[in-house]
Amino acid sequence: MAQLKKKLIVVGDRLLIRPEDGEERTTAGLYLPQTAVSARRAQGGWVVSVGPGIPVAEPVEAGDHWEDNEPQPRFVPLQAQVGDYCLFLRKAAVEITFEKKQYLIVPNSAVLILAREDWQGE
Repeated sequence: MAQLKKKLIVVGDRLLIRPEDGEERTTAGLYLPQTAVSARRAQGGWVVSVGPGIPVAEPVEAGDHWEDNEPQPRFVPLQAQVGDYCLFLRKAAVEITFEKKQYLIVPNSAVLILAREDWQGE
């Protein structure tokens, strides 16, 4: 008998983050001031999945609004990419557990900064 595999699908302008333990220095090398650490205002983690982006309305040309065509969803993509280190406002995050792993769902508006590996070819 085939087994169904579960998959998280991130929607809209949200990021799925694998949180890092709150420390003064992040694993990505960023130093957080003591006020941010003690008040837990900011937290960091790694981007696991990214939603499609910010939904935008389909432009309507003259005469198109009478057509019976179903508009296709359009999105402005987000800057974050899978694998980025993300520093975000903790109060905006929603904590979830999926298949015994802890994650945070973070809206794009709560992202403070992204750190990305910049691979340089030889």
